[in-house]
Amino acid sequence: MSTPKQRLATFANQVPLFLGLVLLWMLLWGSFSWLNLLTGMLLAAIVSVGFYLPAVELGLRLNLWYTLTFLVRLGFDIVRGSLQVAVLALSPRYTPSNAIVAVHLRTRSDFILTLTGVSTSIVPGAIVVDVDRVRSTLYLHVLNVHRPDQVERFRNGVLDEERRIVMALGSREDVERLRRVRGEDRSVQDQRARDQHAHEKRKRGGTA
Repeated sequence: MSTPKQRLATFANQVPLFLGLVLLWMLLWGSFSWLNLLTGMLLAAIVSVGFYLPAVELGLRLNLWYTLTFLVRLGFDIVRGSLQVAVLALSPRYTPSNAIVAVHLRTRSDFILTLTGVSTSIVPGAIVVDVDRVRSTLYLHVLNVHRPDQVERFRNGVLDEERRIVMALGSREDVERLRRVRGEDRSVQDQRARDQHAHEKRKRGGTA
């Protein structure tokens, strides 16, 4: 049985989502009125109760510098993506070559998973087509992919987006997990580089 403190924390986590649904309803109508506000609150309550999902734990943490960095980079990516898609649309030599790319995020927060998917999808050139919430994995349809290195570059870009979101809005647990997993990934990459270097050295020695 949950304690009063736990129930209060759950309620506090749901309030921003409830207000977000009301705001979305107002934006869809494009005008503010008391009728729209009341109907938005009613529909938000119906959606919250009738289509209940597990509570999203919000870290309630905001780093202004990293938030500004995230927003500036997101704006830059939107402009760059728009120009790239425009060039592809106008190019007479463009040959469609798209891909579905799976990106395994390093955090396990539903909040970070959602924000990463949304911020990636609003950049022209890629859109989320499926989400594996259990494995914290995004599946994205990506335009103009011809080589494996382009897939890896895109995947690393999404992981960088996740990192910026975590540093801006993630909980302390998200930040610690991200740093730990990045350290493990860096160790694996270093080991692969050493193995590759040793392999090339043996190959040169055998050739000689």
